[in-house]
Amino acid sequence: MAVEGEYLGMPLRIEDFDSGNLSYFRFCAEHEFRLQECTECKLLRYPPTTACPWCANPEASWVAIEGKGTVHSYSEIHHAIQPAFKEHLPYLVLLVDLDTQKGKPTEHESIRVIGNLVTPEGKLAPPEEVERVGIGSRVRMVFNDVSDDLAIPNWTLDEDAEQPDTPWRYPV
Repeated sequence: MAVEGEYLGMPLRIEDFDSGNLSYFRFCAEHEFRLQECTECKLLRYPPTTACPWCANPEASWVAIEGKGTVHSYSEIHHAIQPAFKEHLPYLVLLVDLDTQKGKPTEHESIRVIGNLVTPEGKLAPPEEVERVGIGSRVRMVFNDVSDDLAIPNWTLDEDAEQPDTPWRYPV
């Protein structure tokens, strides 16, 4: 059965034929971060897929993952394409290297997960918070509930982790 919700006034829907994403977002609705683990090579994958990108095995199980990592890259948005985001400018979209499976299958790889920078309460981060985050910042996952069956995983600064003195930011 499809799941629906609303985020910042925008309707969201995941159709029932999209079983991988339905499972992923249903775990998120329970505030559980789970990823598919290949039953053959045991490597994790993101986003959900129908087969392992490393060995092509179609079988996987969902395993609980700690939602912590380091900002690998980011995009600072100053022009909102969706009107609902306009009042939140600027905001950050983060690409985060998870601590889990870092350096596998090769030393230069990692599972990377995208999400917005938000406050610990799940609101898009204000400009002063946006300015504090850059490449190398430590973040943890938080969930934005949009319905009983749907939550969006996002990132907030991990205040318990050691942060870089000056995270690298793109020059302005």
